[in-house]
Amino acid sequence: MGENRENSAWIRRFHPAPESGVRLLCLPHAGGSAPFYFPMSRALSPAVDVLCLQYPGRQDRRQDPGIDNIPDYADAIVAELKPWLDVPTAFFGHSMGAVLAYEVALRLERDGLPGPIALFASGRRAPSRYREENVHRRDDDGIVKEMQLLSGTDSRILGDEEILRMVLPAIRSDYTAVETYRSEAGAAVSAPITVFTGDSDPRTSLEEAEAWRAHTTAEFDIRVFPGGHFFLANHADEIIEIISKSISGAGRKQS
Repeated sequence: MGENRENSAWIRRFHPAPESGVRLLCLPHAGGSAPFYFPMSRALSPAVDVLCLQYPGRQDRRQDPGIDNIPDYADAIVAELKPWLDVPTAFFGHSMGAVLAYEVALRLERDGLPGPIALFASGRRAPSRYREENVHRRDDDGIVKEMQLLSGTDSRILGDEEILRMVLPAIRSDYTAVETYRSEAGAAVSAPITVFTGDSDPRTSLEEAEAWRAHTTAEFDIRVFPGGHFFLANHADEIIEIISKSISGAGRKQS
């Protein structure tokens, strides 16, 4: 199935584990890139075959134009993911990645394709919870301030103006996509959803995180961790353990 899938510009497979029988698709945050999930891939290998998305407009895809809306983002990811649906696959997305994971899951299910066996939504309010946000309308300095506030970007990049200027167009596209996103009313996936959230995340309240419950027809769980928007950096081991146990159990049910 999909004999040319390894040549995809979108997918990075840092620790191939083809014999594992279960996959995890990792979707980065706005401005993020595939290597953000390298530690998670390493920790889960060889029990889980981890795929990490590389969005356009950054690193080795710097020449590819960014995508500034969630529907087009999700459609592109679905097209790239189809060759990889030969084994049960779970989705993990942080911030914008959580929104994309949800929208990709909706599309797969509606197209009659294998959807995720589990969806892990991290650091993001439910699709049905909106805030008026305009980071994408700020000047470059304003976007940099937001990145510093959330502490999700490598400080070495923030201190290197040349590198920063190269990635800012992609970051602006990502922020435009996620800040203008509006979900379809009443939509829900059939995959169980587990939400990870930080108790002091300035972009997601506990109520907004709990609201993910309405977006699945299956089981729902929420785990609250100390920390802000990038709480997962300090709780990686615990989060990875939760994911590993959930995926292995869901994978057995599918087999």
